[in-house]
Amino acid sequence: MCLDRSIIISCPPELCFVTMSDLFLLFNHSLTAAQEADARRSLGISRIVTPPSDIQALWMDVPPDIGDLLEYLAPVSAWLSVQARPGDYVLIQGEFGATWLMIQEAFRLGITPVYSTTRREAVEKHLPGGKVALHHTFSHVRYRRYGV
Repeated sequence: MCLDRSIIISCPPELCFVTMSDLFLLFNHSLTAAQEADARRSLGISRIVTPPSDIQALWMDVPPDIGDLLEYLAPVSAWLSVQARPGDYVLIQGEFGATWLMIQEAFRLGITPVYSTTRREAVEKHLPGGKVALHHTFSHVRYRRYGV
């Protein structure tokens, strides 16, 4: 029986079915068109799943003054454990401690944690009064698996 969640090239139809992986987002921004296209091409993603608004709000605003991130992130872990399946991917980028904990949770759940690598370009503009304005432009390059 073929239960692999990647695309199956050759398998008798009576024994196999074709499935593709989903990409779950734990990410503070919207995906760019380049990130979405690369996820579909390089990871074999069929569906991109954004968290419900309450989960997204938790992820985007991790309070700096709390000590127990495990308790704070429990709803995020619960959402992933119910929605994602082994073989899926989760894009995890955000507050450092929360990111580390959710990477560990993804591995525990059999979900592959990834992050987006970028090319960064910075342009400095010197302003009156000794001030400097710094403008950053980020371009997606590829997805990279955590721990590899």
